[in-house]
Amino acid sequence: MKAGQRVVVDLNNNGAMKTRDFKRGLTLGPQTRFEAGVASAMGAIAPVTAQLSASQAQTDCGQSAVLNWKSADAVDTSITSIGNVPASGDRTVSPMQTTTYELTAKGPGGVAKQAAMINVNTQPTVAFSLNQPDVRYQQIGDKVVRQDSATLNWSTSNASAVTIQPFGSVAASGSKSIAAAPDRTNAGPASREVTYTLHATNACGGTTTRTATLHIVGTIEPPPPVTLASLFYPTNYPDRRHPKVGLVSSEKQVLMKAAATFKNNEQYDQQNKLMVVGHADSRGPDKYNLALGERRAELVKNFLIADGIAADKIEIRSEGKNQPLDEKAVETLQTKDAQHPQKWMTSREQATLLAYNRRVDIILEPTGQKSTEAFPNDAPDARTLWQRPEPSLKAVESASKMPSGSEQTQVSSLSK
Repeated sequence: MKAGQRVVVDLNNNGAMKTRDFKRGLTLGPQTRFEAGVASAMGAIAPVTAQLSASQAQTDCGQSAVLNWKSADAVDTSITSIGNVPASGDRTVSPMQTTTYELTAKGPGGVAKQAAMINVNTQPTVAFSLNQPDVRYQQIGDKVVRQDSATLNWSTSNASAVTIQPFGSVAASGSKSIAAAPDRTNAGPASREVTYTLHATNACGGTTTRTATLHIVGTIEPPPPVTLASLFYPTNYPDRRHPKVGLVSSEKQVLMKAAATFKNNEQYDQQNKLMVVGHADSRGPDKYNLALGERRAELVKNFLIADGIAADKIEIRSEGKNQPLDEKAVETLQTKDAQHPQKWMTSREQATLLAYNRRVDIILEPTGQKSTEAFPNDAPDARTLWQRPEPSLKAVESASKMPSGSEQTQVSSLSK
């Protein structure tokens, strides 16, 4: 600027400058010019601090933990896996795997960091067992007479899904009763092994597998046999006047054994029935012999009912003299090992042939098993059954009496 002028700097107007006259300056002597210098001042700046902690250092899959943090003198705060956060606070986290969280705080005073690790257990824990590894199964005919069972027990933790093959999805803990069962329906050994497999998994990718094996020791057996033997009658018995007379003592004992075996079999096979078929020898007209055969079958049926067999399990039929055994069939029967014909039978073949045809056959249905047609030639009353003429009523009634105690003895022997 020129002499005699001054410059005004307006600090309130962004330093705008104006030049004005300054006449007094023309009369002033020399003046010291303005001297500028450098000045500084030192101020204290607080350092940045950061603190981070987790409510628990160990968790299972899917469990939560709480992160708690605070910082001071920071203008920027963040946590890894979370992002920017307030200077102080807390946050619930559910890590799916072991994770390290790091807090970073930045400010004029520097950078501060602190980390907290949460260990995640991703492996499910499983207990899986059978209370007994061996069970037994026994079936006779259609009846299961023994069927043991075992209990499958399991418990799991740290698992979100549990399955047991072959059952499918199950609760995390529980038990299940397993009955022994065969893998076949026909007769034979039914032993086998069944393996159960438990899989436990969770959302963290953990999986645990356990197995338990059940040993089944079993059999399927056919029903006990029914022992059937044909029954033989004296000539013309039972007649119309005495329909309950004609079963002699030896034949009653044979029939009692047949009844006992049928009842034993019936426990295991409810389908079986008895067909009682009456026969007569070749003498007399057809009509008479059909009626005689029916009386013979009816007498056997009544005896079986009295011995404990249900009436609806027995049917009767008469063949009369229509289905006789011929000489060749009788000869074959007498040569069997179980038969020992007496001399009086072999010397009078025609009488023997007639005796073999005065009988009742029993057929087990639906199997078709037929009674053996073995003549009781060794029985005390064999001659009464064999003789060709009609025995007296007194003789037949006498032969029909059971020895004292024989009925009880017969039942006892059959039960052994």
